[in-house]
Amino acid sequence: MASALSDKLSRLVKEIRGQARITEANVTDMLREVRMALLEADVALPVVRDFIARVRTKALGQDVLGSLSPGQALVSIVNRELSATMGEGVSDINLAAQPPAVILMAGLQGAGKTTTTAKLAKHLIEKRKKKVLTVSGDVYRPAAIEQLKVVTAQAGAEWFPSSPDQKPVDIALAALDYARKHFFDVLLVDTAGRLAIDEALMQEIKALHAALNPVETLFVVDAMQGQDAVNTARAFKEALPLTGIILTKLDGDSRGGAALSVRQVTGAPIKFAGTSEKLDGLEVFDAERHAGRILGMGDILALVEQVTSGVDMAAAQKLAAKVKSGGGFDLNDFLAQIQQMKQMGGLSSLMDKLPAAMSAKAGQMDMGKVEKDIQRKQGIIHSMTPLERRKPELIKATRKRRIAAGAGVHVQEVNRMLKEFEQMQDMMKKMKGGGMMKMMKRMGGMKGMPKMPF
Repeated sequence: MASALSDKLSRLVKEIRGQARITEANVTDMLREVRMALLEADVALPVVRDFIARVRTKALGQDVLGSLSPGQALVSIVNRELSATMGEGVSDINLAAQPPAVILMAGLQGAGKTTTTAKLAKHLIEKRKKKVLTVSGDVYRPAAIEQLKVVTAQAGAEWFPSSPDQKPVDIALAALDYARKHFFDVLLVDTAGRLAIDEALMQEIKALHAALNPVETLFVVDAMQGQDAVNTARAFKEALPLTGIILTKLDGDSRGGAALSVRQVTGAPIKFAGTSEKLDGLEVFDAERHAGRILGMGDILALVEQVTSGVDMAAAQKLAAKVKSGGGFDLNDFLAQIQQMKQMGGLSSLMDKLPAAMSAKAGQMDMGKVEKDIQRKQGIIHSMTPLERRKPELIKATRKRRIAAGAGVHVQEVNRMLKEFEQMQDMMKKMKGGGMMKMMKRMGGMKGMPKMPF
């Protein structure tokens, strides 16, 4: 959806550039393209109709403000209405209750409820400093109980045991009693799902809701479902007083279709978005920033957050102090820089948050090839002895052949990696000599930047 809308809007902006006013004709042209992009992204037809009508009303006859061209003004209107459709801004999770605050997780099987429960536990522990207990009420899939146990441990939360021979309501009440006695701040209740909506599922989750009286009832929906997500959301909304939505698999191809549809159909705010399969792949949903992604404007704030959260600040400061003191930059440091990139979520995850123009250029790169190249560099360094990593100048022809054989690569690839290391080593020497600002000024006069290890 992001690329489709971005491409169509960019083309229209070029076509109507230079016109003094937004006219009915260019609004019609723009909205025809927007409508097609939304439908291709599996946004529900009633949602598309309502969205297009709102944009048309606000766009017709509006004078161009400041230096904005009609195309840019229309994009601005579409951006605001996309944000409004998805809920405007951020809707935080509500924990204002006598501990433990109970959060009920609802949704169909396959939407990612169990993993999302662990992701939310990790978020509450790390961002909100809460003591979290999880419990599974899915007595129909014994593997689901075990899965929650495993991912809960990975998230750093505590798991309450349950078994398939128990009733879901009994399990939940026992977990609630345990959470009270052991002073937990939050109880996350993972519920059973089905492959399709059925009466038994709805009656069971209604009973759980009545017994627990949760402060939050979160509907977990797969963003890849498209039109099916709307029907599922409507059914759960009729059965439960939903307080929020968590979109999973938002890193897939749909990129926002479900976000636009589900919010409008349920009236419940989107509170979180799953952006990767990792346990830290859960973002607080910001409608304005997501609208920017859909329109190809990127999400620079999310990019900065991802980079800063992935950087080991203590290690970075240690490296800076080492370079400043003249300690030199060796292959151990080079390896650490490569590993930092992996901790940030990889290049493809970072590129996804760049504005369309920049990500289009990045898209010309084969990300799979780049990621493999990074893995190859790690393998080469791991094939070296500790002494060789500390003193790369020792690595001559015989050592290069041994390192290449150990890493399963050609000697030319070892030479290429060492050349890139030397370029970065030179850059670090410049940092020592005149600080970051001087280095940046020098780079401004250089024809080519030193090649980074990715």
